[in-house]
Amino acid sequence: MNEVRSADPDHVCPHYHGAVELIGRRWSGAILYALTDGPLRFAELTQSVPGMSDRLLSARLKELEEAGLVERTVRDDPPGRVTYALSRKGESLEPVMGGLRDWARRWHRA
Repeated sequence: MNEVRSADPDHVCPHYHGAVELIGRRWSGAILYALTDGPLRFAELTQSVPGMSDRLLSARLKELEEAGLVERTVRDDPPGRVTYALSRKGESLEPVMGGLRDWARRWHRA
């Protein structure tokens, strides 16, 4: 079995730790997972991830955008629709999210 190890066995790899903290923040993983099927508008994200406030969704989207995982697109035509989509960097997480989904379905009770 492959083991995740840092170069220094006494410390967690800072790259791994930073990535887990970013995508492991409350609701961030769910937002990223919802976007794996393609771009969504804010209201569609709200429906895809029930239980999250608009304020928190907005904050998480900004964080994920700043991290380069999500892209925000504003169309010029009225009413100026805004969509959110995974960036290329965000899309590269899809195998990881799929693996976590499979693990969760097998081992974690919802």
